[in-house]
Amino acid sequence: MNIDVSTIFQIAGIGIIVAMIHTVLKQMGKEDMAHWVTVIGFVVVLFMVVRLLNDLFQEIKTIFLFQ
Repeated sequence: MNIDVSTIFQIAGIGIIVAMIHTVLKQMGKEDMAHWVTVIGFVVVLFMVVRLLNDLFQEIKTIFLFQ
């Protein structure tokens, strides 16, 4: 399992950028677009976390099943 700090910083960076874009769009009165940006950012981070969880479960599988 090769998780490093850069993945955590990528997720945090995506969150900060999405929050800034959401705030700017909401200030401009485009709340629908702001919500879509938030949803898309959430989906991107969700895929990153799912990939990390897959790596974790593969590592657990190799440890306990001796493969």
